[in-house]
Amino acid sequence: MWTRHLLGAGVVALTAVLTSGLPAHAADGDEQALAERFAPVVRLVQQDAECGPGEPYQPSAVELVLGDKSVALRAPWDDEVVGAGPTAEDLSEGLFGYHLDFPGNPLEAGCDYEEWARATGAGAVPTTYSHVTTEAGRDGRLALQYWFFYPYNDYTNKHEGDWEMVQLVFAADDAAEALDQTPIAVGYTQHEGLEVAQWDDPKLEIVDGTHPVVHPAAGSHANFYEDALYLGTSAEQGFGCDDARDPDDDLSLTIAVVPSDPAAAKAEYPWLGFEGRWGQREEAFYNGPTGPNTKTSWTHPISYQEQNGRDLSYAVPAGGLFGTSATDFFCDTVASGSEVVRKLVDNPARLLVVLALLALFAVWLLRRTTWTPVTPLRIARRRAAGQLLRAAGRMYRSRWRLFIGIGFLTVPASLVVAAAQSLILGGSAGGEAGGLRVLVAALLAFLVLGTSILLVLAATTHALGEIDRGAEVGVRRAYRLALARWRPLLGAFLVASVAVGLLTVTVVLSPLAVVAILLFAFFVPVIAFEDAAAVASLRRSASLVRHRIVKTALLLATSILVAGALGPLLGTILILLTGAPFPLANIVAGVTYAVLMPYVGLTVAYLYFDARIRSELAHDEVRMADVLPAEI
Repeated sequence: MWTRHLLGAGVVALTAVLTSGLPAHAADGDEQALAERFAPVVRLVQQDAECGPGEPYQPSAVELVLGDKSVALRAPWDDEVVGAGPTAEDLSEGLFGYHLDFPGNPLEAGCDYEEWARATGAGAVPTTYSHVTTEAGRDGRLALQYWFFYPYNDYTNKHEGDWEMVQLVFAADDAAEALDQTPIAVGYTQHEGLEVAQWDDPKLEIVDGTHPVVHPAAGSHANFYEDALYLGTSAEQGFGCDDARDPDDDLSLTIAVVPSDPAAAKAEYPWLGFEGRWGQREEAFYNGPTGPNTKTSWTHPISYQEQNGRDLSYAVPAGGLFGTSATDFFCDTVASGSEVVRKLVDNPARLLVVLALLALFAVWLLRRTTWTPVTPLRIARRRAAGQLLRAAGRMYRSRWRLFIGIGFLTVPASLVVAAAQSLILGGSAGGEAGGLRVLVAALLAFLVLGTSILLVLAATTHALGEIDRGAEVGVRRAYRLALARWRPLLGAFLVASVAVGLLTVTVVLSPLAVVAILLFAFFVPVIAFEDAAAVASLRRSASLVRHRIVKTALLLATSILVAGALGPLLGTILILLTGAPFPLANIVAGVTYAVLMPYVGLTVAYLYFDARIRSELAHDEVRMADVLPAEI
């Protein structure tokens, strides 16, 4: 086969000599030299373990899939298999509407494609297809393209086969002229879009003066200029998050130069005539892609880059004063949502049954509880789960200025942590010294933020007690009451943290850590209302929770979800609807979390009294008046 390719290329070259009077090797030699001189440096995301996180696929020669009997060529009608192991010559006939089908289900890939690609391409050298081309009517411009083929796209739009491209534009008419220049522009394909840069752009890293560095994102293979986490909200940017962090060593690429003459190109690479899809036919964006020869960028490279190029991609902040909860929530939500959509496409009946069962379970839970009457006062009463949640919500709304003021303590605490971590980690070296600094920074964040949340919960609990007995209370008084009991509060917090931390050291004991968190959930109201010491408050909390652990777990999780998810949800809405800067979205999420933290404290206080009274009294609950008398 390769002999026939070489003969075909030789015939085309000889024809060029006879018609132009130029040496047969001149154009090809210049194109080869240009392609090798500016070949990109590819840094894939590191994969430490097979089938684990990271990028398992390298840019491959198409021979990885051609001639493999496990690959089928399917026709447009009824997906009929017309051949196994199709060759480059088979694809040269055009075959519009046909598609290649690799072994596996792209919607339920698991590790199948990775194992197949590893077995099929064992020892293969990473390859890029270089294409030097011009565009009619755009004199004085030359495009040098590098095409990368991957056997599988493991992104939100999972599909077999993936083609990506890097393009360099020169102010030249041919390869020989371009050899004496540097590019005037660079373009990296990303999903359906293209990010551009000038050759001297700070974001473009260049190795040895001529080789641009490209960071393909794990799974999607979208090409980026820097190693970061990128967020997209459109088809051009990709909808979701592209992770190009933790790059591995530079790949050593084989440069396969596609002749600029179309006839010579097809003679040497017959598969360039294929007009079908390089992957299994599926619905919508799960469909396999078409090849380079069918794309506008192949035939109109200059116009394509000018019309579709954008100046930047949106990198997600690595940190901030209020963390990255909004952007993390966006990435996780899109990833989870895409999984649901994918499962719906792959097996609609199964997914609909699961969703229906979950909906029925949710309805059953809602109907199992009592929601009225809502009695925020008196607090020392038994309450059903629904009554308790509504009581905490009504109490928060009735004194929202007070509780927002209490919750705002976590804002300056976040500022302190951010400043301290910047001092600790700024310019830190790697190795043991760097690891120690990271550990110190993490411990500092835990202690400062943990203590601030502890004080918020304690101040909220004391404020609720004062309101219930009819006393005037403001933010300052609430914190004075909380700080008056700082020794048992801090002691119980540290003892509980150490106990939970020791349980999380091993995977086997981690479930017990969750149980311990639940058992210690009431130590703040125990200290506030029973004046207990540190260790005694933990024992008392465990005795109260033990017989109400399911109710405590459900309501505590619900209140934390409300406080923790609403802020990121608002931040995500800002990102999607307003295009707000990512740091602003994270600030909105952080502030929202801070002002809603007292709702968690109210829920815990009501839960504490519910558990305490049920352990002390046995008579039936009265359900008549809007404000009920305290039961103890």
